[in-house]
Amino acid sequence: MTLALDRGLSLLEQLCGQPEGMPLTALADELDIPRSACHRLLTELQRRGYVRQVRNQGEYLLTAKIASMGLELLSSKGIVDIAEPVLERLAKQSGELVRLSIVDDDRLVWIAKSQGTRMGMRYDPDMGMDARLSCTASGHAWLLTLSDERALELVSRQGFGQPKDYGPKAPTTVLSLLDMLHAARKRGFAMIDEVFAPGMTAMAAPVVRGQETVGVVSIAGPRQRLTPARMQELATAILAATAELGPISRISTLSGKPQLGRF
Repeated sequence: MTLALDRGLSLLEQLCGQPEGMPLTALADELDIPRSACHRLLTELQRRGYVRQVRNQGEYLLTAKIASMGLELLSSKGIVDIAEPVLERLAKQSGELVRLSIVDDDRLVWIAKSQGTRMGMRYDPDMGMDARLSCTASGHAWLLTLSDERALELVSRQGFGQPKDYGPKAPTTVLSLLDMLHAARKRGFAMIDEVFAPGMTAMAAPVVRGQETVGVVSIAGPRQRLTPARMQELATAILAATAELGPISRISTLSGKPQLGRF
C-alpha cells in the first residue's frame, strides 16, 4: 500500500469516529502525518466528495458518500430486500430491536434492522459497525459455528476491547469466552445478559447456507423486558427466521470477500 493511500484511509477511519469533525491540526497530530501532507489529502478527499469542511479553516467531517456506497452495494445484492419481511415479522413478535449482520471475511457487520413497535425504552445502536465478537450476541452466534481455535483467532485479532466500554459481565479472558460459546453451542443460539452493555440483554442465531455461516439475526432489548425466560420463548421464532433466510441466501464475492446475496 502506498503511503498516500494508507494515510488517506487512516483519515477516513479517524473521521468515522468523530461525528462533530476534527480540525486539520488535530488530525495530523493524531495520525502522525505532516500537516502539509494532511492538508493535501483532505483537499483531495474533499474534491472527491468524501469529506467536507464546516467552514474555512474549520473542522473536517465525513460526508454520507461512503455510507451511500455501502447501501448501494447492499441494495445491488438484494440483502435488505430479502431480509426485510423476515426482520419485520420477528420484530413484531418480539417487540424489540431485530438486526441482521453479515459475515465479511473476518468481520461481522450489522447491515439492517427492524424496531419492534413496543413503546418505551428502545435499544438502537448504529448500523454499519463491526460487531465486537467477544461480547455481542451476534458475535457469539457466529463464533459458535466455528471451532474453538478459529473463534479465538478471530477474537484475538479484533481484541476483547476495554472492559469499561462494555457490560459488567463481558468476558475478559479466553476461558470465560469459551464457557459462553460452549453454552451457546448446546442451545443452538447465543444469549447474553449485561455483556455488551449494562442493563441490556440480547440473543442471536446464525444464518447458515450449506456448511457456511453467512450472517446472523439478533434480538436485543432492556433486561427488565427481554429476560432469560422471554429469550427462551423467542428461541423458536429466531431459529425459524434464520432457517428461512438460509436457503434464499448465497455467497458471492467482491474483492475476494463473502457477501450475503440472493438467487
